[in-house]
Amino acid sequence: MSSPQPEAPGVERFGYQQELRRSLSFADLLIYGLIFMVPIAPFGIFGSVFQSSGGMVALAYVIGMVAMAFTALSYAQMARAFPMAGSVYTYAGRGIAAPVGFLAGWVILLDYVLVPALLYLVASAAMTSFVPGVPIWVWLIAFIVLNTVVNYLGIEMTARMNKIMLVAELIVLAIFLVVGIVALAQGKGHGNALSPLFDSSTFSWPLAFGAVSVAVLSFLGFDGISMLAEESRESTRRLGRSMVFALALAGALFVVQTWVAALLAPNRADLLANGDPGGTAFYDTAEYAGGHWLSVLTAVATAVAWGFANSLVAQAATSRLLFAMARDRQLPKFLGKVHPKHKVPVNATFLVAGVSLVLGLFMSTRKDGITLLGSLVNFGAMTAFLALHVSVVVHYVVRNRSRDWWRHLVAPAIGFLILLYVVINAKVAAQVLGFVWLAIGIVILVGSSLMGRRPTLSAVTPEANE
Repeated sequence: MSSPQPEAPGVERFGYQQELRRSLSFADLLIYGLIFMVPIAPFGIFGSVFQSSGGMVALAYVIGMVAMAFTALSYAQMARAFPMAGSVYTYAGRGIAAPVGFLAGWVILLDYVLVPALLYLVASAAMTSFVPGVPIWVWLIAFIVLNTVVNYLGIEMTARMNKIMLVAELIVLAIFLVVGIVALAQGKGHGNALSPLFDSSTFSWPLAFGAVSVAVLSFLGFDGISMLAEESRESTRRLGRSMVFALALAGALFVVQTWVAALLAPNRADLLANGDPGGTAFYDTAEYAGGHWLSVLTAVATAVAWGFANSLVAQAATSRLLFAMARDRQLPKFLGKVHPKHKVPVNATFLVAGVSLVLGLFMSTRKDGITLLGSLVNFGAMTAFLALHVSVVVHYVVRNRSRDWWRHLVAPAIGFLILLYVVINAKVAAQVLGFVWLAIGIVILVGSSLMGRRPTLSAVTPEANE
């Protein structure tokens, strides 16, 4: 007879009420993370990563996966200590100090709030390229309304849609890989078989890590699982494990598909010299490998995956972050409202939809809208992850005198250094705008403190840290 699963720890011992519905299994969390990362995410940014990596696309994803693996380990540790919604905001706030948590939450807002807008914009642009008669703003509104309705109906509806979309994406990916491998066997490949992983003629560490700052966009999302801590019925150990598993599976898929695509890319020299301003490099490669039908299939799959599946879970995660910060009175109180029937943060969900609509419509008028949003999303996430690694060391080693040196000191330190190098090698525009956003957060924090509203978190009972 199997032993029963331990119940997920309640948030009551942290001073909160359990308002969200605990209904998600380990499989639901794993699928959620995979959908958030999008198994076919490299389809949409293949050309950009190819140019920035000097053709070593697979290497960029390998380094990105390693960097994110250390971050996933830190997430798993903090999720065990503080199994609540809020992600880095919660972990830095409780692991270090409430003001640090506010700043970490503020910085990662740059990631979470902008991600849905970026996804809607990419998908809408792709659909407009296939159906020119329908303006981009029509697709934008359609995607936003559809996802908002699904998220409003409850996390169970979101989980069911995730399973359907994951199967569809994996089928498309399998078709591309089979056709691509057959094309390689027929002699359509270009260059050395190992060149996507290492090319001595173009390799340099700054180049590799600069490419990682672009490729890592595909990995953002495994951390979104932590946002569902209060809706998971699993133990905190399995919650953290689902993040690590999702990252490993997605990373393996990313490396395989970009390796095959890099060997088949028909316009290698042009990509290295001029990049991929139209975002069609992967679809051109698919057409070269299997014909126009494969190009259309991969492009439509990308549009649906980014505009519906990925943005659906991104909107859900963002609303949980806003909910957590509002519950602690660090954002307006109305964002903490939970729908009495569907048990979702309803006002936060609608706010994310509104922000995505406004940003999407505005950025659609700029030629560099997608590039700018993407670089800002990456910078916000990487900076917040730095705070996450520090929170692991402070909470476990400094406060609780842990002697688990690998998980609580060495691994977070390695993750911190890798991400710091990525941030340093990020695009200047992203650095400038990212630090401006951080400065605004500092001003808000100082202003709130001067008005007697210094960030505070509810007391934690001793067993919370076991």
